[in-house]
Amino acid sequence: MGKRPIRIRSLPLQPPKRYLAAVDDDVCFALHRKCVRINLEESLDPMEVCGVDSEGKEFNSAKEMWREEIGEEGDETKKTQWYRDGVSYWEGVEASVDGVLGGYGHVNDADIIGSEVFLKILLQERLLNGETNQHLVALDCGSGVGRITKNLLIRYFNEVDLVEPVAQFLDAARKNLASTASETHKATNFFCVPLQGCLKPGGFFVVKENLAKQGFVLDKEDRSITRSDPYFKQLFRRCGLHLYQTKDQKGLPKELFAVKMYALTVDTPPKVHITRSKTSSNRPQIIK
Repeated sequence: MGKRPIRIRSLPLQPPKRYLAAVDDDVCFALHRKCVRINLEESLDPMEVCGVDSEGKEFNSAKEMWREEIGEEGDETKKTQWYRDGVSYWEGVEASVDGVLGGYGHVNDADIIGSEVFLKILLQERLLNGETNQHLVALDCGSGVGRITKNLLIRYFNEVDLVEPVAQFLDAARKNLASTASETHKATNFFCVPLQGCLKPGGFFVVKENLAKQGFVLDKEDRSITRSDPYFKQLFRRCGLHLYQTKDQKGLPKELFAVKMYALTVDTPPKVHITRSKTSSNRPQIIK
């Protein structure tokens, strides 16, 4: 039985002004076949590997999966319904921390701690630049009941906007955040819409997601897709995003999918030129 996924939302962060040996022949042949398979697998597009759905059906590629779900040409009506079905699933879920975490509300503290460690690194390196009086704004994407905003974002950002397509979750978020607002740190806007947006220069996305060990896993019930780390990285590249920083989430139950955090920018990262000193390059080396 597969590991039950934990639904942890993505958190784009923005700077000011909105969203800123010898062997016999048989063994040698077997090794040769194995090496060929590994080389072929390494050369494959990470987004074109096999996957499986929650009912056990296997797919040769993501394209095959999408053909079954929304048709050969990506029928717009089927596509719209696919996402609508996903929202419908969450509309039937209790508007609580335990609800949005699929019955694993007890992992909330570990999740927040992991996110905060990652956030502090990014704030220091990317946003604050030594300044402590900047007016920072964050967009909590797929905010649910405001769990991340309440426990983390509102402590570091002056304003947090929440985007969530499930109305009952957003209503709960308003109530949960009502007592946490202050003059300088508050939840400002609540948008009950799906997320299609853009990022301003200088800003960056933080994506925190479940990871499949390989390929992808489609959940037929809630229409979510859990992807592998190579899959995600290729997906980011296709979107024109650059990987700035990553970190693994620690302290979650073993029966859950692994969780990883990615910080992504639209800026091309500077190239690092590594030079070897003449002294070290001319030093005798041990040949292994």
